Amino acid sequence: MKPELSLLVSSVALAFIQIVVAVQGAFNQVGLLPLVGNREGFPELKGWAGRAHRAQLNMAHDLVLFAALVLAAVAAGKTNDMTLLGAQIFFWARVAYAVVYLVGVPWLRTGVWAVSVAGMIVIFAQLV
Repeated sequence: MKPELSLLVSSVALAFIQIVVAVQGAFNQVGLLPLVGNREGFPELKGWAGRAHRAQLNMAHDLVLFAALVLAAVAAGKTNDMTLLGAQIFFWARVAYAVVYLVGVPWLRTGVWAVSVAGMIVIFAQLV
């Protein structure tokens, strides 16, 4: 398996972990009944639970783009040291992002997110 694909699979695992953490936070705050309901009138999650939920949503959005770039690079036979570097940057920045967001460091969170986007740009540059 190409290392970029391994990093994609690792990113999916990270996204799954973030989902579990976010659900646990929501469960701790609102209990089971609101979570299994239709979520109309669902209360806003506060504190670390809200941050975990927002970080998980952000990962879901960015993972779609990252997956498309990695799969395009592999399918086109354009993987190289730069696509690997971009995938590594994305993955490790997303690990840092999840932790920084959960802890609640706003400026650092945005900077780390920008680093993950830079990783995707590195991959994109190899495809154009």
